[in-house]
Amino acid sequence: MPAIARTRIAILATHGFEQSELEVPLKTLREKGATVDVVSLKAGEIKGWDEKDWGAAVSVDRVLADAEPADYDALVLPGGQINPDLLRIEDDAIDFIKGFDRAGKPIAAICHAPWLLVEAGLLKGRRVTSYHSIRTDVVNAGAEWVDESVVRDGLLATSRNPGDLENFVAAIVEMVEEGAATREAAE
Repeated sequence: MPAIARTRIAILATHGFEQSELEVPLKTLREKGATVDVVSLKAGEIKGWDEKDWGAAVSVDRVLADAEPADYDALVLPGGQINPDLLRIEDDAIDFIKGFDRAGKPIAAICHAPWLLVEAGLLKGRRVTSYHSIRTDVVNAGAEWVDESVVRDGLLATSRNPGDLENFVAAIVEMVEEGAATREAAE
């Protein structure tokens, strides 16, 4: 059984997430056997953004107020322009992200989601990528920005856009499996 099958992963999102950037990791990670929760600010459903208009709704599995980084092995942050902009002004969302960093757990952010990493103060001295329009924000936060489909810097993986999803999800799987193997070796 692959190590990922024994893991729990949180996808933190709210309305306006880029449809594919939430759905592809959610589907792929669940197919690989991980338990994946969509965590959001309120119960019910959140609505995606699909290219030029509102997309499909996704069910929220857990409300952020009831979620703790200790409950999960990794965190995925989908982009879209609206979703991270709404989340970055929510103290609970930023604290949740910081908790994964403090615990040394993998964090993966795509597209505009590195805005959340900027807000959490997690980019200084890191090598990352993002959607090109937020490059200046990322650089001003102290990161080295590069134009690559996926960039890993320790337990942080970042990608640019939906075209990078295959590499992005592969990096998430790799980080989660490395973490599971490390935990098993310690037991």
